[in-house]
Amino acid sequence: MDLMLFDDAAALAPPRVLREDLPGGGFILRSPEPLQPFVRCIGEWLEHWAQTTPDAVFLAERDATGGWRQLTYRQTRDAVGRLAQAQLDLNLPADKPVVILSDNSVDHALLMLATMHLGRVACTVSSAYCRLTKDFAKIHAILDALDPGLIFASDPGVYGPAVQSWRAARAERAAVPAVLGAQPFAALLDREETPAVMTAFAAIRPEWPAKYLLTSGSTGMPKVVVNSHRMLCANQKQIAQAWPFLTRHQLRLLDWLPWSHTFGGNHNFHMVLAHGGSLWVDEGRPVPGLIEKTVANLRDVRPNFHFNVPRGFDMLLPYLEADEQLARDVIENLEGVFYAGAALPQSLWARLEAVVAKVRNRPLWFTSSWGATETAPAVTSVHWRIDRAGCIGLPLPGVELKLLPNGGKLEIRVRGPNIFSEYRHAPEVTAQAFDADGFYCIGDAAKLLDETRPERGILFDGRVAEDFKLMSGTWVSVGTLRVRAVSALAPHVADVVVTGHGREEIGLLVFPTPQARALPRAELEAHLRAGLHALQAEGGGSSQTPTRALILDEPPSVDAGEITDKGYINQRAVLARRAEAVERLERGGADVLRPQPRD
Repeated sequence: MDLMLFDDAAALAPPRVLREDLPGGGFILRSPEPLQPFVRCIGEWLEHWAQTTPDAVFLAERDATGGWRQLTYRQTRDAVGRLAQAQLDLNLPADKPVVILSDNSVDHALLMLATMHLGRVACTVSSAYCRLTKDFAKIHAILDALDPGLIFASDPGVYGPAVQSWRAARAERAAVPAVLGAQPFAALLDREETPAVMTAFAAIRPEWPAKYLLTSGSTGMPKVVVNSHRMLCANQKQIAQAWPFLTRHQLRLLDWLPWSHTFGGNHNFHMVLAHGGSLWVDEGRPVPGLIEKTVANLRDVRPNFHFNVPRGFDMLLPYLEADEQLARDVIENLEGVFYAGAALPQSLWARLEAVVAKVRNRPLWFTSSWGATETAPAVTSVHWRIDRAGCIGLPLPGVELKLLPNGGKLEIRVRGPNIFSEYRHAPEVTAQAFDADGFYCIGDAAKLLDETRPERGILFDGRVAEDFKLMSGTWVSVGTLRVRAVSALAPHVADVVVTGHGREEIGLLVFPTPQARALPRAELEAHLRAGLHALQAEGGGSSQTPTRALILDEPPSVDAGEITDKGYINQRAVLARRAEAVERLERGGADVLRPQPRD
């Protein structure tokens, strides 16, 4: 990448923003840069690179021998045409989505791209609904809501029981969709593309849906978010205007982030495709037993940019800290790291900087963004050098951010061409999601890093609904406190859940790291007590000072919804599932830790 971020002054757009004050203490932020024209549909990127750089690698994944199966842009376009023709030959209903039950894979990507190339809708459903549970009620309800015309199940052994039981129940009341997985995927590739594929491609309109994405469903059944071609294509142009280096340097990514979510499936996948880069599918995950695969893949692929959630960096760092040659191999070509999905504790930032300083002279560029499934996803971007975690950047071109006082915070609302227009088949829920001016009410809060200089950026300030009051009536900012607590308790804590709703004091449910679980219990407890004391010494009053903590021996459960497959903690789900632990923490007892300075 030729030191793109440090040798090229035009690699990043300068931080600039316009502010418009509103009555009542609110204001609107927008970029002074107009949004430039963008492509009509997702498939235009593939058509362009298949002609411009046909022999460049686009997709790669591990094969059965441990090597890499690689597809060039020419090969990808050929396979997409064949799969698109197969869908036409199957005479699938044009108004029903193709539902994909699969982890990230080359075949998954090909089917997703082929579906969108025809102007039809692809929907990847999280594998967790089938892989990590034997209770299929949720996946059955999701399939009912999606009403697919075709289901692709990459592994019949994993997905077959859930799909077959749903089809059996559905057969009594409606037409049963076809299922791929029961027949070889290769059979679909044994087609010759006809002109009908490009006829369908030419008819695609920007406002047509390209994907359905499901919200996390942390408080009930997931909502089906309609992602149009306009949303997705506009967002990549917005990002490219903030990061001009994307148009001049090819990305080389190794990525595990699931395509059932907007971070991996829209932000990263489309960024690579839009700019002719290469995406190497990482079969690893930031969990014990799989993080080792990510480590091996990073050493092998040596990407020039790395996207992850904070938990991913937390799981990766012990390996880099313990093996200097591994760190050198992984970081050698790395120019930037991007974190999102949750706030990054400053302690992780400092540890990663320390590893980099040990193996090379030039620093990494740390960057982040903010958005949601409903926003394609990026709304803000950090496109300058920052020295601490917390900043989520400034509005991208074409985006307007409205910040309004709400419960002691500034609630964020957003408007722009990358914002969704509807939840599928849910007009009432859709109407409730927007205010009278057409701004999407996302439910997050933010504040300016510097009130007098808004161009310094925006700080994420947690979820409006996540915060709570103590008995004293004092508001507790859960998002802010969580990050401070994880940093104070580093490096032995993977995450914490904040308690104290309606109580006199704040408590922490503590998830120790796998390495910390191997420590003598007394040593771990002494470290946590000292961390609580350090938080207390920082001050901030009762609303920012935990007075007690409880170690949770059971790791967060993906199956129970405590941790998503993106790797972040669902605070509400943990509090609900572990109500007994919350009560034990509040009562106090022998296993409840209190602040205590180090000896």
